[in-house]
Amino acid sequence: MSALSTTFRSLRSYNFRLYFVGQSISLVGTWMERIAINWLVYTTTHSALMLGLVNFAGQIPTLLLSPYGGTISDRHNRYRILLTTQILAMLQAGTMATLVLLKVYNMYAIIGLSIVLGIINAFDTPSRQSLMIRLIEDKSDLQNAIALNSSMVNLARMLGPAVAGILLTTVGTGICFLLNALSFVAVITSLLFMKLPPMDIKKTTDSVWDGLKQGYNYLQSVPDIKLVILLMACTSFFVMPYTTLMPIFAKDIFHGDARTYSLLNSISGLGSLMGAFYMAGLKNTGNVKRIVVFACAMFSVSLASFAWSNSIWLALLLVMPAGAGAMMQIAGTNTFIQTTVSDEMRGRVISYYVMAFMGMQPLGSFFVGLATHHASARLVLCIEGLAGLAVAILFGILFKRSAERQRQQQKEISVIVH
Repeated sequence: MSALSTTFRSLRSYNFRLYFVGQSISLVGTWMERIAINWLVYTTTHSALMLGLVNFAGQIPTLLLSPYGGTISDRHNRYRILLTTQILAMLQAGTMATLVLLKVYNMYAIIGLSIVLGIINAFDTPSRQSLMIRLIEDKSDLQNAIALNSSMVNLARMLGPAVAGILLTTVGTGICFLLNALSFVAVITSLLFMKLPPMDIKKTTDSVWDGLKQGYNYLQSVPDIKLVILLMACTSFFVMPYTTLMPIFAKDIFHGDARTYSLLNSISGLGSLMGAFYMAGLKNTGNVKRIVVFACAMFSVSLASFAWSNSIWLALLLVMPAGAGAMMQIAGTNTFIQTTVSDEMRGRVISYYVMAFMGMQPLGSFFVGLATHHASARLVLCIEGLAGLAVAILFGILFKRSAERQRQQQKEISVIVH
């Protein structure tokens, strides 16, 4: 098998191929909206605090509801949940597009619709991540499918901002929102054409709260999964909210326009795509924990350096490895969890991962916006990067200690057996 066919081997699965194409189109629209909404908020209010507040509103439901969403995905048909959430997301995007095109929006409407999307995502993401294993016919291709999925996300992250930059400077923000709403047709159609075997759902009389506690207890018994999730939570709180500051860097520090903002995001997306392709080429998961820690450090150091760059070209050179590091950590964490967790606990454990990944970002975004309201964006971003580096060093030590404990336990078991 050639290197190219090895990299794309999971696309042999019919259902995953449909999912890949549909999501690729839909995510370009999603990234267009993300760029448009941040640019709209900052150019309307000129407030870093408002930027942080809008990002907080859009993601805080994930922190509060994703464990509940994960429990629901373990108890019900994940495919039907995903189809429902995608339809609801299309309606939300259509409402946003209508308000902006008719120029009848205000910050309260934007915050309200952001909260609605956050609620939808709290149920959508655990079901989508948990469904992944059912889309792959050869389970040995799961790691490759996760990495390709990350590559697809980051190709969209590169193309979406590039298209948005052109549209924002020519026809305005409304068209970005409209195209995002229309892009959901692709993923909904791909879901309708899938041929999935019936899902065996175990009936339970336990309450949803009991399910959440079971997921928590399971994490306590699998320390390495717990550690990668905690590392993701810290990175999401300290480092990933850097995106909140990008409109400020584009407009006020580099004295650019919407195209400058979209260029920063596109180059970051290019770095993420490179990181995702690197992860797709991995043949085993033996070094994933080490890669995740290294990626966190690379992400953080690149951002701390980016904070003090005076040239847009130097900034673009630094934001690329930052994007690569972020994606390597995300894809590595997802791969480790998906290939380690027991299937009956998959939805609940992934919901804790989603809570760490997406749920901690709104808290970080709010504090970043508040801090930038009182201090310079450069200083705040540099502190984010240094905090991320400290987190990477700390978790590198914790993983090493965990490995030593496991080796000691194996020795004790071996002695008892013999």
